[in-house]
Amino acid sequence: MDALVFVLRVRGYSQIRAMGRPMEKEGGRRHLIKHLYVNMRGLFKIATAASALLATALAAPITKVRPGNGTDIIITSQNTVNATEPAPANATRPAPANATVASSTFKIAEDIAVSNGRLPLALVNNFAGAINAYVTGLDSNNQLVMLQPDGTWLYPVCDPSISTPQPVNANVAIPLGGQGSTTQVTLPGYISAARVWFAAGSLEFFTVYSSASNGPSLVEPSAVNPSDPSAAVSWGFVELTNTADGGLYANISYVDFVGLVLGMSLLSGDGSVQAAHGLQATAVASICSLLEAQSARDGMPWTDLCQVDASGKPLRIIAPSDHVASNPDAFSDYFTDHTNEVWTYYSTNTLTIDTQAAAGKVACTVQGDQLTCAGDNRGYARPLAGDIFGCNSGPFAIEAGDNDVHRAIVPRLCAAFDRTTLLMTGGDSQPGLPSTSYYQSAPTNWYSAFIHQTEVDGKGYAFSYDDVNPDGDVNQSGVVADGDPRVLTVIVGGPLSG
Repeated sequence: MDALVFVLRVRGYSQIRAMGRPMEKEGGRRHLIKHLYVNMRGLFKIATAASALLATALAAPITKVRPGNGTDIIITSQNTVNATEPAPANATRPAPANATVASSTFKIAEDIAVSNGRLPLALVNNFAGAINAYVTGLDSNNQLVMLQPDGTWLYPVCDPSISTPQPVNANVAIPLGGQGSTTQVTLPGYISAARVWFAAGSLEFFTVYSSASNGPSLVEPSAVNPSDPSAAVSWGFVELTNTADGGLYANISYVDFVGLVLGMSLLSGDGSVQAAHGLQATAVASICSLLEAQSARDGMPWTDLCQVDASGKPLRIIAPSDHVASNPDAFSDYFTDHTNEVWTYYSTNTLTIDTQAAAGKVACTVQGDQLTCAGDNRGYARPLAGDIFGCNSGPFAIEAGDNDVHRAIVPRLCAAFDRTTLLMTGGDSQPGLPSTSYYQSAPTNWYSAFIHQTEVDGKGYAFSYDDVNPDGDVNQSGVVADGDPRVLTVIVGGPLSG
């Protein structure tokens, strides 16, 4: 194979467009269609998720991680940052910037304006142990960057003559102070498709050559790969983009996995504060226990989503969409009876979907074997479990020629299946029911349900379209955003209040 093409699915930023709101500008990690061409003149091993193993921490089968090396790396749209421009000529040297890193109580004066993208971060360690932070993304020129401890950008490079992933050997770990301390970091410029990583240990990053940009693409740790070099480390990240024209957009996402517990808040120029407090400190173990109990009730492989270390301690939980991608038979008939009931009901009743956009409310009914909606360019077949969990395959795959009505219906229809609200009283209007009505009956997305149950404030994406809600209802997406950001605070290890 001479080249691999990765089509990036929409996460985080993309569903905002489906709801008729501004969308993140093109470039980077999370966009409708982007191709990464990776030179594959040699061969390297692509590892897939291991089969479920027996672990001592939980009674049901789970996945035990066995970290490997560079030959065990998975390369997917979920763990790559794809530059559209090559590294600068001075990429072997850090680009200068005015920034500092210090461990102290972090204070921001109200009259300090963030200029030239120099965004202050306050990294609060509430974890009982050592934590390293990392920042990855694309600068304002769409060049790959990583933040160094001295506050400057590192522009990673790679040798185009080497076909295997090459490790990033530069010092890009930013050690946080001890529990209760705050480490101040200032990003030296605008950044997009970014992640601020936190790890109870050291993470390993790699680059691969991209012929599209004539430069490196970053390969990050993969949560779904139990043989990833960083698999035995507990880690998590916050996603963010900060641009001159769009301001700051940051979110806590569990679309792909639950790992090291994080929360965040954003101080804006007008003095207001937005917050997404994240999960409880013991969330990973708690959710694994809930999934184990659910597996005992319905016989489905919910516990297989949990990954543990060599001692059996839970490390992370992968999303059911990723589990199904590696195990196609998993959950194969889970939603079958429910979708049949939905199709039967709406063959004689009308489903009204509020596009929350120019198309307004559209009427949908089952005709033949498809759900068809007024003004939509095509209908919807019965979704399978993988379609419902992932929201990007089968009837929920959005094609280039789909019209605005279709693009608006997909997230709302998929969200209704994940939350099991279509057959509830009032469920014939979507989105219409309050968040208290979500996940109240089986079959449902218990991964998402247990995440929201364990969140301090119920906020944080648990599936791709978790920001679909009735107008005026609670936003479950865990997003903070502002055109005039002053400081983004991220708390590691659980909320300070407990």
